[in-house]
Amino acid sequence: MAADCYLVYTTTASKGDAEKVARIIAQKRLSACTQIEGPISSIYWWQGELEKDREWKCTFKTTKQKYAELEQEIKKIHPYDIPEIIAIPIEKGSFEYVEWLKSELKENFES
Repeated sequence: MAADCYLVYTTTASKGDAEKVARIIAQKRLSACTQIEGPISSIYWWQGELEKDREWKCTFKTTKQKYAELEQEIKKIHPYDIPEIIAIPIEKGSFEYVEWLKSELKENFES
């Protein structure tokens, strides 16, 4: 069932940071796949100031069961004080892809 899977987003200030976060998350089997896009432009409020930065967007593919651990790990390793962490349930997806995603994150793979 696709609803048991999430797309989780975060952004980083550099491609190197994005790759580091993605690699750690993958090694811990908290995401079956992470895509890195960038650079993107972000305009946002931070500490009372309007900011504009280049960032890299990470999209993690994970399961509902892994989300809490994924969120905690991102907070632990992310260089931002308050990293963006947004999860969106996957409403629909191809059966084969969803089954692959879930199979890559089964508990028996954890180290």
